Amino acid sequence: MLYKLPVSVLVVIYTAALDVLLLERADHPGYWQSVTGSQDEDENLCETAMREVGEETGLDATRHMLTDWQVQNVYEIYAKWQYRYMPGTTHNTEHVFGLELPGVLPVQLSPREHLSYIWLPWQEAAEKVFSPSNRAAILQLPRRVSHA
Repeated sequence: MLYKLPVSVLVVIYTAALDVLLLERADHPGYWQSVTGSQDEDENLCETAMREVGEETGLDATRHMLTDWQVQNVYEIYAKWQYRYMPGTTHNTEHVFGLELPGVLPVQLSPREHLSYIWLPWQEAAEKVFSPSNRAAILQLPRRVSHA
């Protein structure tokens, strides 16, 4: 595919104790985020979420509880990334998922995408991420996790 689709997923990976996994972007050191990525033409959103989790962390999302939070965020695509999309495309629709793990697990980063990872309590993770939609998703964790 020549251009990315303007449809993506944001996957908040967390533990039952509400520790959240954050990844540091390789193309912007100091910018922390949850797993994100664009949908491929032949995928449904759940498949995109599972693929991105695997590519960015080495974790197998099929072995854990992946939930579509039924939240969509529409935002303007940053000018520096506009070239990745079909000309005239200005906005992306992000679909939010959660992936609950039994506890903190080691991850295997994709070095072309991320420099390092950290597990933080949800409040600290929300403060550390650069994306407002990522922050909002992390702040929803206590309401979304029934045993919290």
